[in-house]
Amino acid sequence: MKETLANSVAAPVPLRAGAGLKPKHYQAIIEQRPDIGWFEVHPENYMGRGGPPLSYLERIRMDYPLSLHSVGTSLGSHLPLDVAHLNNLKALVERFQPGLISEHLSWSHGYEWYTHDLMPLIYTEESLKLIVEHIDQVQECLGRTILIENPSSYLQFKQSEIPEQVFYVEAAKRSGAGLLLDINNVFVSCSNHGWSVEEYIAAVPHEMVGEIHLAGHSIQDLQGTRLRVDDHGSPVCAEVWQLYQSYINANGVLPTLIEWDSNIPEFTELYAEVRFAEEFMNRTSESCHEATL
Repeated sequence: MKETLANSVAAPVPLRAGAGLKPKHYQAIIEQRPDIGWFEVHPENYMGRGGPPLSYLERIRMDYPLSLHSVGTSLGSHLPLDVAHLNNLKALVERFQPGLISEHLSWSHGYEWYTHDLMPLIYTEESLKLIVEHIDQVQECLGRTILIENPSSYLQFKQSEIPEQVFYVEAAKRSGAGLLLDINNVFVSCSNHGWSVEEYIAAVPHEMVGEIHLAGHSIQDLQGTRLRVDDHGSPVCAEVWQLYQSYINANGVLPTLIEWDSNIPEFTELYAEVRFAEEFMNRTSESCHEATL
């Protein structure tokens, strides 16, 4: 799979900052045509046969590259993948020609039920083999390499045998997929479990990373335990910006997305976050250029 799909993305998104596309912002984007590198959407929101969402997406696609970030494939489920869902996803890929396609290291459905949450995996060799099979099935169906995103985690299973970051990287290596590194998720997971952020990121081969996600999170109290929750409902925090700056300084810039999925602000506030990310990227690019002179 790795050999046949490695060069299948003909027009990847630019090395710029992008934003998650929300219905609240459709009109502002069409009218203002802001200087944003690209937009990312959850394809499950556009799988209907018609209607305003698809019409708006068609219009915005005329001016901007797109990335599809799926939340419903349920790669980690012990059940077979939903073929109808895969075919719907394939139709969107063919229609909109996204530069990147990604999915989560999680599962979301069981026998005759679905959840809108991204459920955690037990990190064993058995579950690793299963998720590799499912990633391969998705890539074969789409004819494209996909990126796999690291999770935000809040609990650990006693049955787990493999560290999360090792499982994440190995799933991509065995399937020929790429990696989507969500730096906010790394910070959230490491804070919740007492892991080392530096060791987690160091375990992720930078040459496999095709996209970075940044988002805000909240801090909640769970029976006296301080828990960071990846709710995408606020600006990116200072610690995550610092981790992002350190990462791109060490490894170079990558397409970077600002996610804001709850408590969605006016477009001007989201745009400011995107511009802030791009400032980091520009400074890093300038430093790399000066170093080569």
